[in-house]
Amino acid sequence: MHIDFHDQTNSVPVDYIDVLQRLLIFTGEKEKVASEAEVSVTFVNNQEIKEINRNYRQQDKPTDVISFAMQEKVDDEAEILGEDLPLVLGDIVISVDKAKEQANDYGHSLERELGFLTVHGFLHLLGYDHRNQEDEAEMFGKQDEILGEFGLER
Repeated sequence: MHIDFHDQTNSVPVDYIDVLQRLLIFTGEKEKVASEAEVSVTFVNNQEIKEINRNYRQQDKPTDVISFAMQEKVDDEAEILGEDLPLVLGDIVISVDKAKEQANDYGHSLERELGFLTVHGFLHLLGYDHRNQEDEAEMFGKQDEILGEFGLER
């Protein structure tokens, strides 16, 4: 899997980015994502994610993670939008400010919180959601399983 990281905050340690890259590859393998798939992860501050949240979700407040999927899920299968194009899964945008706040609130490391948000955003790109209790239980159960097996537990 090809993963591009962009740290617009210049505050995410390089070793965290290495862990997140390995975590995404691990998650992709568990979810049977094609090895040629591409994903982008961008780290921003609260002001930037607030603007994104307002423009794309009509919510004028900062959030922790937003995903922009490039594939559509049809009957539980990702629909390829162009057969000759690489499988671009989409973009994950994470607020480092929110991640720091939440790591402090939950009493775990920033590395663990960034890992959680990265997996959460990635699962959204794969079509998982949490709009109802059943979907939420499935998605959050999957996140806990992945993070536990990878070794990033609370």
